[in-house]
Amino acid sequence: MHFVNSVRLLVITIATFMSFAVPRAAFSQVAIGVSVDFAPPELPVYEQPICPGEGYIWTPGYWAWDDEDGDYYWVPGTWVLAPEPGFLWTPGYWGWSGAAFIFHEGFWGPRVGFYGGINYGYGYFGHGYEGGRWDGGRFYYNRAVNNVNVTVIHNVYETRVTNVNVTRVSYNGPNGGINERPRPEEEAAARQRHLPPVPVQHQHVQAARSNRELRASENRGKPPIAATQRPGTFSGGAVVPAKEGGRYNPPPNRGGRNENRATNNSNRAENNANRSPNTNRPPNTNRPPNTNRPENNANRPNYVHPNDLPKASRPDRPPSAGNPKSDQKYQQQQNKMYQKQDQERQKLQQKQDQEHQRMAQQKANPSRQQQAEQKQQQMEQRHQQQTQQMQQRQQQQQQKMEQHQQPRQQAPPHQNQQKPPNDKRP
Repeated sequence: MHFVNSVRLLVITIATFMSFAVPRAAFSQVAIGVSVDFAPPELPVYEQPICPGEGYIWTPGYWAWDDEDGDYYWVPGTWVLAPEPGFLWTPGYWGWSGAAFIFHEGFWGPRVGFYGGINYGYGYFGHGYEGGRWDGGRFYYNRAVNNVNVTVIHNVYETRVTNVNVTRVSYNGPNGGINERPRPEEEAAARQRHLPPVPVQHQHVQAARSNRELRASENRGKPPIAATQRPGTFSGGAVVPAKEGGRYNPPPNRGGRNENRATNNSNRAENNANRSPNTNRPPNTNRPPNTNRPENNANRPNYVHPNDLPKASRPDRPPSAGNPKSDQKYQQQQNKMYQKQDQERQKLQQKQDQEHQRMAQQKANPSRQQQAEQKQQQMEQRHQQQTQQMQQRQQQQQQKMEQHQQPRQQAPPHQNQQKPPNDKRP
């Protein structure tokens, strides 16, 4: 495999920032009214997990902001199914507005827009996308910059990328930032039809926010979960830790300002660290409970999606029946069963991901949003039922195979025993 390592080291010194005018086209990407007084940490260095299947697009990791905790947290990079054939991902980015750092949310569209000139690696080297292209409704992967198993995915090519600005700077702006402006084609991409992040991406962000290990104040810029193979999967063999991290030296009174940019709301007093509770402020109903805390794991919820299921516990030593040929045959059958079960999980997960993406398109239409909310709840219930049924079926398959092998382990009582001596007397 050929890979281009995500990004390398360039230390940022946070100093006094002067005014920097961001073009209006760049602000068309603003979707989160959050501004922060100090810059995000540098981008960590990590390896890209292997692509899970065709149609998945790499979405790089980035630093997000939690206004309630007043801290940055890392959103791991992950593979996401494109919402439509021909659509590519434009990553979000932080930019200096002249008064604070503003986050510009990413989007899906037929062309890659402006993402601040940030070098996220793996095809996102500052402008455009070098990781692959669509052709005839299929996505072709550039294996020079992507981790792709060519025995599974055959639509690949290899094009080396040169003249890349090697940096780990995570924001656009002066005094240590990336001083880049959007190109005409990037401005055009912002005006074209595009879609917001799909539901699995929102769930991925929420899971990252609820994980204390991903807080910059906890990991000091080197997150233990830097990238995952699938959204929201933060454990198992497909999770990649950061190899290197950047400096993170927040000011003593760190904090952000939650603003409504559309109405130019200048009332920032409520975001003071010592503010009294604002009863007029709507509660953050989108924030999930911290599932990593022990009190929430006591009553573990039912699994909703196949990716939520724990991996099957495969015995290191399969039971032996005392017959080498029989034992070998049993082990082959067991491996074949586990392989089929893994394929079944992946197939169901991919089907559910596609349903999430179709639902996101319906929710994008304001006239159908309420109806889409009801359908989404029904869809999640259906996904939970499908996942539980699959889990139960696979457990029964494993038990049946173990029971089939078990009787062979014990020989019948009359075997391997000596006949009693013949005590008949002549």
